[in-house]
Amino acid sequence: MALAPIFPLVPWFWPLLLLQIVNGAALNFAWSGSQTLIAQLAEGEAEYIGRFSFFARFGSTLAPVIAGTAWDWGGAWPAYMLGVAWGAVLTIALLRAPEAVISEVDGRVSHRRVGQTGISIGILFAAIEVMSGLGSLFAGRAMRLGDPQRTMLSGTALSIVLICLTPFLGGIFLLLFLAQTARGWLQGVVQPLMFSVQAKAVGRYRQGSVVGLRQTMNRLAAIVIPPVMGAIADRWGAGESFVILGALLLLLSVPVALITRRAGRLQQGEPRLAD
Repeated sequence: MALAPIFPLVPWFWPLLLLQIVNGAALNFAWSGSQTLIAQLAEGEAEYIGRFSFFARFGSTLAPVIAGTAWDWGGAWPAYMLGVAWGAVLTIALLRAPEAVISEVDGRVSHRRVGQTGISIGILFAAIEVMSGLGSLFAGRAMRLGDPQRTMLSGTALSIVLICLTPFLGGIFLLLFLAQTARGWLQGVVQPLMFSVQAKAVGRYRQGSVVGLRQTMNRLAAIVIPPVMGAIADRWGAGESFVILGALLLLLSVPVALITRRAGRLQQGEPRLAD
């Protein structure tokens, strides 16, 4: 909230970069704290965590539209001050939230959730980001290994499988770390491939439409998947929700694979099956 009004006052690149780094760190701390608080208050209940994820994604979908509208109407100051006002509303809501009761073991506060310490969970998340960055450097070579569309689809399917395996790893840190690094690597490779395939599929004047469509579908998935996964967890269990949702996502990959295969045949000049 304090940094938002400074952005319109700093027109130079390097101060803006430093300001963005500090602001991004603050946002990450706030987001981590909010996830921790909802997990403590909900006591692991998937229904409430699903609602939290739904409204968080819903807000991240509406915020750019509202900020852009404020910018069009009044310029930079109303847009950034709107962020300050919204932060004040969130602060009031936070002050009215109940305190989380942390269980104690042998007179000491327990620092574990789902069998892992906070530092180990942080390392797992960091492993995804590091390997994702390294994997993106391999995307150019992956484009030359074969059909980019098939490479992208196979990498996505393998990432889904790795997510489905999470409940079966027994909370063993080494296995979780290996799974996270593999998924981060695949994510880093697949994302540039996806951008490249989409950019080459349309002309120069439709690039914006493709970007908008991709972002819309990403936000839609981010809004729909958490409550669906929460409902599955309430009905069959948290571990089972990984497997059931993963199986559904893999089934959705089948028609995409068929469309990709058909598009490849048409590009090569092969006759259609209907002919």
